[in-house]
Amino acid sequence: MAASSDKHILERIDYPADLRKLPVETLPEVCTELRQYIIDVLSENPGHLAASLGTVELTVALHYVFDTPYDRIVWDVGHQAYGHKILTGRRDAFPTLRKLHGISGFPNPAESEYDAFIAGHASNSISAAMGMSVASALKDEERHVIAVIGDGAMTGGLAFEGLNNASANPNNLLIILNDNNMAIDHSVGGLSQYLVDITTSQAYNKMRYDVYRGLKKIKLIDDGRRESILRFNNSLKALLTQQHNLFEGFSIRYFGPVDGHNVGYLVKLLNDIKDMQGPKLLHIKTIKGKGFKPAEESATEWHAPGRFNKETGERIVVHELNEPQRYQDVFGHTLVELAEKDKRIVGIPPAMPTGCSMTYLMKAFPERAFDVGIAEGHAVTFSAGLAKEGMIPFCNIYSSFMQRAYDMVIHDVALQKLHMVLCLDRAGLVGEDGPTHHGVFDLAYLRPVPNLIIASPLNEWDLRNLMYTAYSAKEGTFVIRYPRGKGEKADWHNEMEILPVGKGRMLKEGTDVAVLTLGPVGNEALKAIAKAEKEGVSAALYDMIYLKPIDEELLHEVGRKFKRIVTIENGVIKGGLGSAVLEFMADNGYTPRVKRIGVPDRFIEHGSVPELFRLCGMDSDSIAEVLKEMVKE
Repeated sequence: MAASSDKHILERIDYPADLRKLPVETLPEVCTELRQYIIDVLSENPGHLAASLGTVELTVALHYVFDTPYDRIVWDVGHQAYGHKILTGRRDAFPTLRKLHGISGFPNPAESEYDAFIAGHASNSISAAMGMSVASALKDEERHVIAVIGDGAMTGGLAFEGLNNASANPNNLLIILNDNNMAIDHSVGGLSQYLVDITTSQAYNKMRYDVYRGLKKIKLIDDGRRESILRFNNSLKALLTQQHNLFEGFSIRYFGPVDGHNVGYLVKLLNDIKDMQGPKLLHIKTIKGKGFKPAEESATEWHAPGRFNKETGERIVVHELNEPQRYQDVFGHTLVELAEKDKRIVGIPPAMPTGCSMTYLMKAFPERAFDVGIAEGHAVTFSAGLAKEGMIPFCNIYSSFMQRAYDMVIHDVALQKLHMVLCLDRAGLVGEDGPTHHGVFDLAYLRPVPNLIIASPLNEWDLRNLMYTAYSAKEGTFVIRYPRGKGEKADWHNEMEILPVGKGRMLKEGTDVAVLTLGPVGNEALKAIAKAEKEGVSAALYDMIYLKPIDEELLHEVGRKFKRIVTIENGVIKGGLGSAVLEFMADNGYTPRVKRIGVPDRFIEHGSVPELFRLCGMDSDSIAEVLKEMVKE
């Protein structure tokens, strides 16, 4: 059946049930249209391009073979799943991707029943899918569960914990390893090279499959003997191919590697293996950015390229005259400056050197920069080992992802009072990536930990100063948090100086109300105070700089002089700066009225940062209204 001439095939697919009505011969055309639709929309509405282009054929094959949403597909990482969203009832809503009140850039069960599990980071799919598979078995449900892991996620420790457990418990989990030899940047580590080098005899796979069916037919395979049969098959394969496969070492049946862009063959293969008993792994090879030449040639640059010309491949970047640098670039350049002065300085990012601008150090001192892959816990403890032997590590991790290394920060770093620097990029509300990426919890979860120094810069100059202060310290672990995006100063390259630990500063005098801020949100407070002053409000502004140790001398001054205090932080208000100020006032007998402004006690949706600031009452207009109301009262 050919596609109708007046209507594209994709326009007739509202849900996977519509896809499954099509003959398999039409699926390549579906893939072509799906890929082009992703390119069309993302050229105008930025998102994660290259990863989803690489999974088009896999997405179509999965929904064609499996009865979704009854069968579960768990995506890992989530930015591979744009095609999945389009095929599952969100085709017409796709242009709202990552916009306020639009659809999320990541799978989310609250958005669609086809999104089996939330997926904003990496490496959780095998564990979650295994839980679903075991639950289905306990409920006597014949449900297929598929974990799609790729884009570097197999480097995460949680993935290996899931693999290890999958081999030890009865389940029929299908793991699909999307091997594009990439994360956001190129994958690193011995496993990455191992995956590239795996070879498998197709003739042997067919023979083993035939043997499997034969033994099953004569009832020599059952739940009690499955593991012994698998081990026999794995030993036979190792003998014939002179290789032992990592996954088969976990007693997981392995198929591949196969071409992940041959949709017809993927459909056949998935039909062949979907009803096999026991855990299985299908290894597919794909090209990140497939079908769009610029993205194929530079997948890192086109991971999330912003707006672009879909005809020419030219990225549309608007530069303002004398515009400020991004905080991450100020960090990257400053780290190189410090490394030029001291050979003990090293840099460690987990998998995203481009995203945090560690690439500058990698270029200047490649032997002193270590990308450890998507492995935040390892990144922190690896840094701790470096620090224990006298190096000065700058470990750069996105704030949201540092949550995965919390135990390591406490046990391996703080407990030993190690001299190292944890740089939390993307701190605060990050915008369109939404709740899985908002870095809003770090102040609250790190403040109770002893031996940490926690600071946030008002601007780029202070970021450089804090990095210099952290480097110059004789001991102690510094945590420096800063936001995504550009700063305030076009002339960001100041002469670095030490900012005394635990000391804040008054930025503006006032008499009616004291405003206490931490980090770049202080610039929003300055604008708010200027607006409030036009209506007769006199507000003092204090930049605390350090959350821990907090400036108690400054707080005593505020407690004695003011009956009204406003605290502002780009983080959750429970446990952060506002909580610290309330605790101090209560402990020292001060009784001011304190209004805390920050992220409320709920997960904040995706949208632009200015939109989310308004949503949380953190924009200058909202802050100005709070100041006026407090003075009126």
